[in-house]
Amino acid sequence: MRSPKDFFTPLAIGAPEPLREIPVRPSRMIHFFDPSNPKMVAKVPDMAAQVDVLLGNLEDAIPVDRKEAARTGLVEVGRNAELGGAQLWTRGNALDSPWVLDDLTTLVGEVGDRLDVIMVPKVEGPEDIHYVDRLLAQLEARAGLDRPILVHALLETARGVANVEEICLASPRMQGLSLGPADLAADRRMKTTRVGGGHPGYLVREDPPDGEVEADRSTFQQDLWHYTLARMVDACGLAGILPYYGPFGDIKDTVACEDQFRNAYLLGCVGAWSLHPVQIDIAKRVFSPEPSEVTWAKRVVEEMGDGSGAVMIDGKMQDDATYKQCLVVLDLARSLAERDPELAEAYDL
Repeated sequence: MRSPKDFFTPLAIGAPEPLREIPVRPSRMIHFFDPSNPKMVAKVPDMAAQVDVLLGNLEDAIPVDRKEAARTGLVEVGRNAELGGAQLWTRGNALDSPWVLDDLTTLVGEVGDRLDVIMVPKVEGPEDIHYVDRLLAQLEARAGLDRPILVHALLETARGVANVEEICLASPRMQGLSLGPADLAADRRMKTTRVGGGHPGYLVREDPPDGEVEADRSTFQQDLWHYTLARMVDACGLAGILPYYGPFGDIKDTVACEDQFRNAYLLGCVGAWSLHPVQIDIAKRVFSPEPSEVTWAKRVVEEMGDGSGAVMIDGKMQDDATYKQCLVVLDLARSLAERDPELAEAYDL
């Protein structure tokens, strides 16, 4: 067992010191792109101006014969693309794949100074994070980096969900978690072929009127992912890291996408994946507080002063708990206003 006193000691000689607190930067959408596609790479500067996080994908969506091209394309982006204030992330290949070692070695060595976060797919337990943690420290030391690259884990297996708290606490590098509903559904043997979102067969039905079971009865579609997402949010809160909803696969159904993103936002997620440009604005809108919420939060904080005691505002009781809720909204609003002039004006910040 490792001593808690050693938790923030670098895992390799010459590696940067681990962070004691994860930086909270706007990350309402993690926008995926294929670095093996030259046309898509050419659009990176335009995409970077629209998104909080730009992620070069190396994993499942990239065919085997384009794995090396994707890695090379991401290095090109890291070296030469103008990203403005957007973060640069990558999703490497799975730890049981023959490509992941080259992914990590190449990216840290070539563009580690520009890479903010490495997303690790199909994380099963803390041992997966320990492996990546030590390897990254060695590569950072060799590359002469002065800050650690952070790690983001994907929950895509039943074992990963069962170990989610241990995963979140496995390393100071842990930045956050994303829900991977498609792989998780397959691993759990769930009978859905959808990528995220609800299912019309997963429902509850109102009681029969007067015992007439064949009578017309309203049904209500339920959320397949509520349990997992709520547990993930709690685990991230425990560890002081950030939870994200993952992909919503039905690109055309923007209404249901917005509903799913908003559910995640209300539960505590800070962002979601965008797989198509149409989902960027949805995520930007959903994961930004409404101006009216910000106005109300400012009013509560101003009237409560140091946050102690209780006050009545417009007939509603406000106390320490609601004061802290309002601080969460204001902290998010201020961080978004720094990056988005339109929100700064709307929030009057």
